[in-house]
Amino acid sequence: MKLVKKIFEPLTGVLFLMAFVLVSCQTKNQDVKPDATTVVKAELPKHPNILWLVTEDMGPYIPPFGDSTIVTPNLSRLAKEGVVYPNLFSTSGVCAPSRAAITTGMYPSCIGANHMRTTSNTEETGLPKYEAIPPLQARMLSEILRMKGYYCSNNYKEDYQFKAPVTAWDESSPYAHWRNRAKDQPFFSVMNFTETHESGLFEPYGFREIETRHYQSGDPKYKWKNYGASHAQNRMAEEDTPIHLSKDTEFNIPPYLPDTEVVRRDMWKLYNNIAEMDRQVGAVLKQLKDDGLLENTIIFFYGDHGGPLPREKRLIYDSGLNTPMIVRFPNQLHAGTRDEQLVSFVDFVPTLLSLIGITPPEYMQGQAFLGDYKAQKGRKYIHAAADRFDGFTDVIRAVRDKHYKYIRNYRPEQGYYLPVEYRERIPAMQELLRLRKEGKLDSIQAQWFRSSKDAEELFDCEADPFELHNLAKDPKHSEKLNELRTEMDRWLLDIGDEPNLPEKELIAKLWNGKKTKPLTLKPTISSSEGKISIRSKTAGASLGYKILPKNGTPPKAWSVYQEPFELPEGYIVLAQAHRIGFEPSAIVEGN
Repeated sequence: MKLVKKIFEPLTGVLFLMAFVLVSCQTKNQDVKPDATTVVKAELPKHPNILWLVTEDMGPYIPPFGDSTIVTPNLSRLAKEGVVYPNLFSTSGVCAPSRAAITTGMYPSCIGANHMRTTSNTEETGLPKYEAIPPLQARMLSEILRMKGYYCSNNYKEDYQFKAPVTAWDESSPYAHWRNRAKDQPFFSVMNFTETHESGLFEPYGFREIETRHYQSGDPKYKWKNYGASHAQNRMAEEDTPIHLSKDTEFNIPPYLPDTEVVRRDMWKLYNNIAEMDRQVGAVLKQLKDDGLLENTIIFFYGDHGGPLPREKRLIYDSGLNTPMIVRFPNQLHAGTRDEQLVSFVDFVPTLLSLIGITPPEYMQGQAFLGDYKAQKGRKYIHAAADRFDGFTDVIRAVRDKHYKYIRNYRPEQGYYLPVEYRERIPAMQELLRLRKEGKLDSIQAQWFRSSKDAEELFDCEADPFELHNLAKDPKHSEKLNELRTEMDRWLLDIGDEPNLPEKELIAKLWNGKKTKPLTLKPTISSSEGKISIRSKTAGASLGYKILPKNGTPPKAWSVYQEPFELPEGYIVLAQAHRIGFEPSAIVEGN
């Protein structure tokens, strides 16, 4: 079984490589076939900055992706100046497993990250708290970039199904910003926008004051009311909420939702939240331009999975997986074009490394879709999985090509709908449950509430974009069914995914049969020939250190240990080891 192809080799060589980037985009030429791409070689900055603008629970509800319900001037301008990717798919219909894929380049169901909320819901599941454990050589993307001299900041959500090592970020906080880096240091900055999260549909409705951080980024003196409160708690009154869209707007209600006043109200909230998110995106882009960095930065905008509505989030229909992506290159390279290739979240890490001239490690399961190491062939398939959500478990796997999706249900005796309490705070979900109880749902809306489901499903995603008509038993589609069935078997074997493995046994496998979560052993600090060396007996552990004067204040950020270093006289060194998924070691001191 091929789980890890090769032991990770340390990233060596010059600090930065010249970046002549192969960028594949669909041209605007009308006589080019829709799936044709043009490979263009163009010069980018030697060490391009990377800015990720990440919003939550986001389907293709914006004008660059064909939905003109709400005006998004900032995202529309970004699309006009960049490349639109309509075929980006998350690996899961929910955030934390998807973010695990985004930061590691590995499938969540391969590393123990696919059960949503592994450190909570212990009463409902009877399971101990645990974290995903990637293979020994795996590192978070940001740690790899820090080793190459990049300043890495995250503002401010993490949520990877594991605790990030202290080596992951120079700064991860509500104030994290590229502005806090050293002069002329290249940066990788992530800005997370939570306004479009499903909790933005809850009642009482009002924008979270915490979102003002995007206007105050880089200013650690700024404080807001109720910092640290939950999404649902941290709100303004609705009368103080910015209104971007008339409440009388006519909405295109998806057929799996009833066209009622309650649902229309949630549709209004959804689009109004998107407009507020767009305003926040504009604030960050203005900061980038004001700093003179716009044309030295590659900007990615994307969502962490599909939409927030019932039968979207947590499911692996396209409504739960497909999320928009826009990439803007310096000097508006390939401005206003579309790239129709299939892209998966596992492709993000290899692609970013490829863009800055680093060969993607072979353990990664994605492939670069841009840059020096762009894959010779584009993706033919994307893959996804759904397992436990909070206290409720299902087992579903999916594979999709550009036209069809195949879904395998490992628990066909169980219905699709799971009574997740958090989702049932959404008024539209409450409306669905009310109408179901009253027998007033139509046949399409009632599908989600069937008491069982087909063992296999096949959908024509072009003719049936809402995936309502199962073709798996139609003889006309037997060839496609067999193709995608075979591809799923190949993928599961390739990544070492065992869908039917009980979660209790998964934990035992991750913990190597032990009853308690593994502990990263303390690092040892030694001195030889005037240089400090740091080691850990825990294979695969990241090593962080800080240098500080005795009785002095330590620096905020932990450095990533790579090689022996000199310690100034009168200074001491602190060190910590942490393998992802293990308990971090205690902090040790040396001189």
